Amino acid sequence: MFAVIRTGGKQYRVAAEDVIKVDKLKGLVVGGDSVSLGQPTVAGASVAAEVLEQGRGPKIIAFKKRRRKNSRRKRGHRQEFTLIRVTEILTDGAKPTKTARPKPERKPVAAAPAAAEEAEHPETEAPKRKVGAKTQAKAAKKPSKPPAKKAGKAKSGGKGKKK
Repeated sequence: MFAVIRTGGKQYRVAAEDVIKVDKLKGLVVGGDSVSLGQPTVAGASVAAEVLEQGRGPKIIAFKKRRRKNSRRKRGHRQEFTLIRVTEILTDGAKPTKTARPKPERKPVAAAPAAAEEAEHPETEAPKRKVGAKTQAKAAKKPSKPPAKKAGKAKSGGKGKKK
């Protein structure tokens, strides 16, 4: 089953579990007593969704130039968006059954046990090099060459001396 929804002046074809990026919304209304639907919409139908993320898109530069008139204008903006996941499509005035999914918990970084293992075996570590050692070694390998001279060209950039 799919539905066509309208938000932000655009229409989107959605199905259950679709993730779409729409213009920024302050929030989503799942249901209520004072919801009225117009003529081009299906009576009693609604789409339930959950907000995943709100953010800003890439920078867009609007540059306008009028030739030979010394007129230029450069403006930029970042469009705000809301990323939503459609949970279900409801008909006949039904209420949403699914609740928002819980956010996954972040696992702590396992850096502490690795540091303890390195402390137990310090002889297995490779010796650390100095930061500038590599660049010094490259400079020592390459012999220096004197700059090449250009033969017989005038330095003034003109036609040269007349005889």
